[in-house]
Amino acid sequence: MIPFARFGALALLFAAGCAMAQSVYRNVDKNGKVTFSDQPPAANVAPTAPRGAAGTASGAGLPYEIRQVMQRYPVTLYTSDECAPCGTARSMLTTRGIPFDERIVRTNDDVEALQRLSGQSSLPLLTIGAQQLKGYSDGEWSQYLDAAGYPKSNQLPAGYSRAPAQPVVAVQQAPTAPPAAAPAPASTPVPPPSGPTPSNPAGIKF
Repeated sequence: MIPFARFGALALLFAAGCAMAQSVYRNVDKNGKVTFSDQPPAANVAPTAPRGAAGTASGAGLPYEIRQVMQRYPVTLYTSDECAPCGTARSMLTTRGIPFDERIVRTNDDVEALQRLSGQSSLPLLTIGAQQLKGYSDGEWSQYLDAAGYPKSNQLPAGYSRAPAQPVVAVQQAPTAPPAAAPAPASTPVPPPSGPTPSNPAGIKF
């Protein structure tokens, strides 16, 4: 038989455990603010649409697991316009649902930056964190993406869209010079008055 005092203590512990076991709901308002509450979200609140990859680096709108992998091992694909394997590589990453940034080589500055990065100018080049994979190989790329922790199948939201490719070396626009000020009109000298004046009543000219 359990003494009453001990039974009361057990009842309090049980009640506390029930309170701790209550569901916690994650609510996202229309502005994207996240709050946690024991109240479920209202049924008439529409879920926020997943945001695209306006900033792939931040991973906004992506599943938590993918964001975690992106922070540890960001993926960047280096391509060029005249590169058939680059298109195959891009398609492979897109089909698998890998969020990646694309850097396109077009100028001499881009080529030099690529050589400094990888020691060569062949494309495509894939970086997964600090790991560099030179040349496209479906098996090798898949192996490294698996090891990094990326999902084996596409788990990106339906509305996800990747940011457009950017040059390897950011193009800096030259500052525009302010418009030149119009020259001030030349002042025309005023001829001395002819004839008598209050200061020259005789009208004498020198």
